[in-house]
Amino acid sequence: MENYKKNSLTLTSAVALGTAVMIGAGIFALLGQVAELSGAFFPITFLLGTIVTGFSAYSYVQMSHTYPDAGGIGMFFVKAYGKGTITAVASLLMAVTMVINQSLVARTFGTYTLQLFNIDNNTFLVPALGVLLLAFAFIINITNNRIIGSFSFVMSALKIGGIALFAIAGLWVANFSLGITGTSESDPTIVSHIAGIALTILAFKGFTTITNSGSEIVNPHKNIGRAIIISILICAVIYGLVAWAVSSNLSISEIIQARDYALAEAARPAFGSYGVWFTVLIAIIATVSGVIASIFAVSRMLAMLSDMQLIPHKHFGMPGNIQKHTLVYTVVIAITLTVFFDLSRIASMGAILYLVMDIMFHWGVLRHLRKEIKANAYVIGTAIMLDVIVLGGFLWIKINSDLLVVIISLIMFLLIFVGEKYFLTAHPPKHDHSSMHH
Repeated sequence: MENYKKNSLTLTSAVALGTAVMIGAGIFALLGQVAELSGAFFPITFLLGTIVTGFSAYSYVQMSHTYPDAGGIGMFFVKAYGKGTITAVASLLMAVTMVINQSLVARTFGTYTLQLFNIDNNTFLVPALGVLLLAFAFIINITNNRIIGSFSFVMSALKIGGIALFAIAGLWVANFSLGITGTSESDPTIVSHIAGIALTILAFKGFTTITNSGSEIVNPHKNIGRAIIISILICAVIYGLVAWAVSSNLSISEIIQARDYALAEAARPAFGSYGVWFTVLIAIIATVSGVIASIFAVSRMLAMLSDMQLIPHKHFGMPGNIQKHTLVYTVVIAITLTVFFDLSRIASMGAILYLVMDIMFHWGVLRHLRKEIKANAYVIGTAIMLDVIVLGGFLWIKINSDLLVVIISLIMFLLIFVGEKYFLTAHPPKHDHSSMHH
């Protein structure tokens, strides 16, 4: 791992990188979809999502206290399951959900940008703009670490400030009222509320990318855990404020109608076209920085899995090191998803595959590592239980409303599983000291 510089990231930069990925599209793309599932109580759904995320983060924080190696999640799975199919499958699932997140962010960028020109969202321009953003992010990522760190920091500050300003101004215009205007046509069921939580978790899952920065963070044993907790808290406050502001300015049916660009729509009644311009600008900053940070994290993770001989690697005659190659793969897959799927399907695939990966992670920690990392079994057990409930509710809703997306997610999972099983049988990785359990 000769390309990783020790101590190149302070605690502040780690939080900036974490929040850059988390606030990327989460709030812009998902808010309307969560409202669609949870109805008038969608701001509370974000709060519940924070609680589920908190339980989930516990294992990651405890793991990073004990093993702060760069490569984060991939390394954590090796510790839990050894170098085998489960580790490879789970790590790839994590990488795939991050790539899915990039296409979600890219499409969100297209959707919000078009709001400036009052162009309908159903045009080919949405994926076209998304593809342009991914290409731009690829170019930035080929540069170097320091640029990405400072770029993320500036972008994060602008974005968090801008979103907070949007929320507070929106609430101020609505006189900080708690009243939700209007009702939705059908009252959501309990299962539908639970499914809404699955999408809010997607808005928080960026915290896991902080573990990828491992030994590059100053004093990693303490600071990775701190960075995770601070990032989740910052996001929770911002998501809560934004959800409250949007629900104060739009009725549920209006939010659902404008679900892919709900924030821009919510700025309209309060601030007219200036509000829309401001919101779109913040959305552009958020999505651009989100994609850059996420592509950086995924290419790092895939490079590490290649180094550990857990995934096949083909050079296709490309120059440069493995991380440069994994960058190319990452962007090509993200572009494909951006072109072929709409926002709600991309989000659904991401939520399903992420929750499956998360359950595998907690189970491995609970079974093999809990004494080693001094973790409380009840907390991890609760995290697994909450994940299972949320995933079950989400799958139930999707099976009844959009079966195709469940089938595609299942096919993706099976492809990863069968592919890895075949690859690792044909090329078993050389074992080294880092695999503890078999």
